[in-house]
Amino acid sequence: MEGMPWVEDVSSVFNPGALRWRVPGTGEQRDVLLLRVQTRGRETVLMVAEAEDASGERWTVRSSVVEIAGIEDVPETVYHAYDPRLTQIGDDVFVVFAGDIDGACKLGMARTRDFETFELVTFGGEFETRNGVLFPEKVGGRYVRLERPNQVLLDNGVTTGSEIVLSESDDLVTWDVVGPVMAGRWHYWDEMIGSGPPPIKTREGWLHVYHGIAQHFASSNIYQAGVVLLDLTDPTKVIGRGRNNVLEPREGYELTGQVPNVVFPSGMIVDGEAGEDDGCYGEDCEVRVYYGAADTVVGMARGTVGGLLEEVRRGG
Repeated sequence: MEGMPWVEDVSSVFNPGALRWRVPGTGEQRDVLLLRVQTRGRETVLMVAEAEDASGERWTVRSSVVEIAGIEDVPETVYHAYDPRLTQIGDDVFVVFAGDIDGACKLGMARTRDFETFELVTFGGEFETRNGVLFPEKVGGRYVRLERPNQVLLDNGVTTGSEIVLSESDDLVTWDVVGPVMAGRWHYWDEMIGSGPPPIKTREGWLHVYHGIAQHFASSNIYQAGVVLLDLTDPTKVIGRGRNNVLEPREGYELTGQVPNVVFPSGMIVDGEAGEDDGCYGEDCEVRVYYGAADTVVGMARGTVGGLLEEVRRGG
């Protein structure tokens, strides 16, 4: 990190995007994380980490910082690019990220084919939004993504959201909101919500892990993770939604940190080969969910596709 000595004074690493990367032209697959790295000066950068083995627990972080070519041409100053979500379509890997500008947060999207060079595809939009995730294939001939408009003002001046919406695009640059997908459930674990990792395709529908915030505790907000199943041809239709969370803060590193009581799912890797049914994943495939813990460190939780689907079925 020559020329950027301030990056060495890192205070937290969290909210990573995750991907089983199909390396173009090689037939090789690698597990990759794109980390949100924050310094003691609260400056934020993105850095790439590669898995050292198949466990999903040991990673080597590259020493270079991700530079997004073209972001300097955005009319507003983008102070932080953070909370990346990774989706591969063909040879292209797309990074959907949140970008802080004066008085707002907007979504940006960058593209890479080698995790060495990144170029900006789009940034901005008509309204403040975050937690954007791009589907791994077109639906109805268009690109689709989930996002969470920030329309709720909290007492501390921060805006958040209680509804996930679906947006569509023909070119990945201009996005139109199609309609609402799901809203928060007041008085329960997911009063405020936002997307986690990009959805994965199963035989029953698009399986999506999202985060929910319980705000009705006097001491603090509690960030948790849950699951929902969306229709394969119309992702605005919810087939089923888990009643309970599937992950909540319990460990010390989840309860104590920069922001206490947080598990924030942002990346997911599915182990196992795709099935015969349009490339859908089988229920016995293992799922590794990577999440930010207390906005300080990265955690990893294991499960199966079938286990997450069962949570949806139980929820109705």
